[in-house]
Amino acid sequence: MKAIVYQKFGNTDVLQTVEQPKPSIKSNQVLVRVKAVSINPMDWKIRKGEMKLMSGSKFPKNTGVDFAGIIEDTGSDVTDFKKGDEVFGVVKNMMKEGALADYVSVPSSLIWKKPVHISFAQASSIPVVGSAAVTALQKMGNINAKTQILVNGATGGFGMFLLQLLKQQGAKVTAVTSTKAVEYAKKWGAGSVIDYTKENVLAQNIAYDIVIDLSGKMGYANAKKIMKARALFLNPVPKPVEIPTSLFKNLFTGKKHIVILSSPSAKDMDVLLNAVNNGVQIEVSKVFPFAQSKEAYQYAEQGGYIGKVAIEME
Repeated sequence: MKAIVYQKFGNTDVLQTVEQPKPSIKSNQVLVRVKAVSINPMDWKIRKGEMKLMSGSKFPKNTGVDFAGIIEDTGSDVTDFKKGDEVFGVVKNMMKEGALADYVSVPSSLIWKKPVHISFAQASSIPVVGSAAVTALQKMGNINAKTQILVNGATGGFGMFLLQLLKQQGAKVTAVTSTKAVEYAKKWGAGSVIDYTKENVLAQNIAYDIVIDLSGKMGYANAKKIMKARALFLNPVPKPVEIPTSLFKNLFTGKKHIVILSSPSAKDMDVLLNAVNNGVQIEVSKVFPFAQSKEAYQYAEQGGYIGKVAIEME
């Protein structure tokens, strides 16, 4: 089978298409013929060596975390799925495995049945950013129509799910995004939108109960300027040093810095599948063929796109 791998840390030029044996499966696993894989920032952070303490430095490495496809075979202990089922899911070890290949084998606990009304590319876009959005919602605690929430970098994959989940909660949301994405932010549930190409959110005379920085460009030091005395700053893209230091600093300030770390779970998927089946939209702004996987990552790493970017197998 064809697969995308890399033999050293680096930029997109290290990505290679190779032939690998079709994976075998254990009794609790399924073999999935991959139809689509979505791209996440985690993919290139691992590839560039930014997470080598967790990923290790053993090569070759595959790439791609979440995928959608059709079950080709099931292990003897698998009872919830059968050959031919359309599913989506994630690889077991996000730091060391990859889904960007013709086939992937995963435990049946890490796949879910694809809603019939969405495409494989859309389904592959759910797990990583969707579960992160659910985790962020949980970290916010009790929110209502009076809770003022700022979502910075609001119209990527994470923001796409978060805005729509917040809308279901009736929260008062301000989204920060680019000119081309303003209408998407409104459609997904933002009550007001700040176009960062025209306005500086830090210069406005508004204080928020919750600030979540999906872009990673604002940072806690800046966010404090627009936070209420007892507010939350949610950080889903922390620098390694921020994970322990935020816990220490939170002991001495009312403006809390909360790091968000998440991985897809069955409970998260129940929430997300219910949301998708009740109208949550999944925007895949660009789909590349497998032969253009390198170009797909180059495009994604430039940023600025709406929703998700996906790769479809040929």
